[in-house]
Amino acid sequence: MTPRTARRRTVAALTLVLAAGLAACGDPDESGNGSGGSASGDAADSGDAGVNTSPDQDRVRTDEVADIVALLPDEIRERGTLEVVNSVGAVPPLNFYASDDETVIGVESDLAVLVGDVLGLEVSFNTVDWANIFVGLDSGQYDVGFSNITVTEERKEKYDFATYRLDSLAFETLADADWTVEGPADVAGRTIGVGSGTNQEQILIEWSEENVAAGLEPVDIAYYANPTDYYLALSSGRLDAYLGPNPSAAYHARVSGETKVVGVFSGGGDALQGEIAATTQKDNGLVEALAAALNEVIDNGTYAEVLDRWGLADEALEVSEINPPGLPRPEE
Repeated sequence: MTPRTARRRTVAALTLVLAAGLAACGDPDESGNGSGGSASGDAADSGDAGVNTSPDQDRVRTDEVADIVALLPDEIRERGTLEVVNSVGAVPPLNFYASDDETVIGVESDLAVLVGDVLGLEVSFNTVDWANIFVGLDSGQYDVGFSNITVTEERKEKYDFATYRLDSLAFETLADADWTVEGPADVAGRTIGVGSGTNQEQILIEWSEENVAAGLEPVDIAYYANPTDYYLALSSGRLDAYLGPNPSAAYHARVSGETKVVGVFSGGGDALQGEIAATTQKDNGLVEALAAALNEVIDNGTYAEVLDRWGLADEALEVSEINPPGLPRPEE
């Protein structure tokens, strides 16, 4: 088989997977859907290997805790709903659409529902594009973002954070690639895809600047808005790799069999381990209740059930913290 033929077959295979709905094909965790059968679903309603991708999620649930409810701002407690904003991608296990192409499911929405349970609030999901998450939080239209948002020092100027998961990023490339990424020099002169406005974009920019300062070629950064585009670019040779959230990259590599992860790094950069957090408008009085609710579900075990369900046990936190050190500002 010639390299050209192999690439054509890779394009065909990836296109078929994407057309069938990447969000609905595969099991992120060989042990199944977590303990207690909370995430079980009929085979007809599951993407593959028992992963329930139907709108009938039978999510992991927990009980209201009155002492934590008392921490809520009066307006939210009286309203009775928690307005959650998110951005939906096409690849599990983060936020993605169920088989009805309407219901938001995944690890982020599962954790938001758990927090709502503890707070005695009905969760209302509001799905927007990435930039409008922050526009909506700024205006007060939404209460909190659960959308794989990394804590950064720059964001802490405008938002409060309650952490709930480690932030790891991954370089994903074709399965037959013979290179790995251990640091900036390994991507010098390579074309790397990334999402605009993300912390992984910031890391790539910093790495490119380091390479130039060291006399190496800069990184050729290419911007993509959705998985269909960057996977086709990857398989056709227009991209050397894509840098995105590790959960999505690992899940896709496992499902498709056509790609692999060649490097995993902290979303916080070299200086610290990045963390993903529930994000709310600064000083609006909600973050204490969010952190308390997250620590409640960590302690009662339902948090672990959700992470196990989506194959993310290795990204678990022992405690939710408010506004921990975040990704440094670009100038730092």
